Amino acid sequence: MKKSLVALAVLAASGAAMAQSSVTLFGTVDVRYAVGKGSTSSKTQLSTGGIGSSKIGFRGTEDLGGGMKANFWLEGDIGPDDGSARATSTNNQPITALASAATQGLTFNRRSTLGLEGGMGELRLGRDYTTSFYNDTLYDPFTTNGVGTNINAFKSTVHGLRYSNSIAWHTPSVSGFSGIAATWLGENASTAAKAGQGNGLFVKYANGPLLASYASSKSTVSAGVTSDSSSYGAAYDLGVVRLMALSNKTTVTAVGEQKGRLVGLTAPVAGGQFRLSQAQFDNAGKMSKQMSVGFVNPLSKRTSLYAVYARIGNSGGASTALNGGTTAANASSTGYDFGINHTF
Repeated sequence: MKKSLVALAVLAASGAAMAQSSVTLFGTVDVRYAVGKGSTSSKTQLSTGGIGSSKIGFRGTEDLGGGMKANFWLEGDIGPDDGSARATSTNNQPITALASAATQGLTFNRRSTLGLEGGMGELRLGRDYTTSFYNDTLYDPFTTNGVGTNINAFKSTVHGLRYSNSIAWHTPSVSGFSGIAATWLGENASTAAKAGQGNGLFVKYANGPLLASYASSKSTVSAGVTSDSSSYGAAYDLGVVRLMALSNKTTVTAVGEQKGRLVGLTAPVAGGQFRLSQAQFDNAGKMSKQMSVGFVNPLSKRTSLYAVYARIGNSGGASTALNGGTTAANASSTGYDFGINHTF
């Protein structure tokens, strides 16, 4: 009888502990048939990330009591088209020893953070988005994925997507306002040149159909080279259509001023979602203008089919091309994706 009571007590304690914490496996598998055409060469490939980045991750939270929680998030890129993964930078500086993105095997290159969350917000430590990249992805109808994505997000040498060794404070939302203040470390010796370090800010206002935000970051890219970026974005949901716009500017030492803008929309059509955007990127006079159109057709809550077409026109000596194609200066490039996206 006593043994039974002890066993029941142990089970009850175990259940209470498990109820205070949780761990979730999640991810996305996205494969696309991608074609890119340019005046110099074209390319056809089976690729990934048409409307969502292929990834696998683990996230968890523990209730510490008193309104406090401990959170962790481990998320890495995967390439379902060939089984590869993607390398990560340990100090926000170029990886010179790795010729292939798959050399490191599966890494948690997308996000690897540990945080403490309470009434004052969340203190988050580790690898995460840069503050400037939030605007790039919030106001792009194609969510910075695939042939239709905003060329500003990846073409420029600006702020990058993510930084390692970051210390960030995510504020709670107050009357619709929230923000992020972050700093990141290059982890160089005191006798070495400063590189891979910086700080940034992101402020967002969300109220019903309106979303607006400002982002900035300043980084030391390498010895004597800095990148100073700022951007503004806004979106408004009219119900039948969601409108969005983005403007950004970056000044890079010895490169000059890089400016970009995007206007776009998403709209529910025939049970799916229609997407349209127009973006341009001015790299010290080299201009690339892109028009993108796409449609996402959901087969279920987790699985969708999609088709996207994009065209880039270049001027001023620019030669931006799509989906692995190459094009001569001032020539155009076209590309399209047909794919399947599944989330879990």
